[in-house]
Amino acid sequence: MGQIKVTKDVGGIKGLCIIEPAVHGDSRGYFMETYSKRDMEEAGFDIEFVQDNQSMSTKGVLRGLHFQINFPQTKLVRALRGSVFDVAVDMRPGSETYGKWYGAELTEENKKQFLIPKGFAHGFLVLSDEAEFCYKCDDFYHPNDEGGIAWNDPKIGVEWPSVVGEYKGTASASGYAMSDGTPLNLSPKDQEWIGIDSL
Repeated sequence: MGQIKVTKDVGGIKGLCIIEPAVHGDSRGYFMETYSKRDMEEAGFDIEFVQDNQSMSTKGVLRGLHFQINFPQTKLVRALRGSVFDVAVDMRPGSETYGKWYGAELTEENKKQFLIPKGFAHGFLVLSDEAEFCYKCDDFYHPNDEGGIAWNDPKIGVEWPSVVGEYKGTASASGYAMSDGTPLNLSPKDQEWIGIDSL
């Protein structure tokens, strides 16, 4: 594992990992390996990634919490630019930590990566003015296979940083904002997901 440091089972949730690549910098800038199959195998991961995705979002955008129903994906996520608070929720039937969440701030400065295995719901909140976010997946995207749970489900209790507002029984963003007044921005679909107990 010459180029990565792996922290396994973060938050006490089996399978969730934070990966920190070795960054080689000098006065000209820096270089790092963002992914090495060899290093991942040495760390005990046997994952065949088949698709890379990238998105750009503005401050206050919250995407999630999503999961694939019949074609679950392992994801390796990171922020290329800006800062996001990234969240994974254990949705694995029979798991001792079912419904438990863990969140990590991923930034262009800390260069941390979050490895999220199959069976988790995933989402993120943009903390900076803009953020570019990318993730590797070990299965292709399958249309009409997306499920979700409410980002603000009190049963899960995700503590989204800098978000103020009162839960009113739905996933609607109405009445929520960032602490600096930036409105929380969710897609119409993400405002319709239900709580984990209703799945």
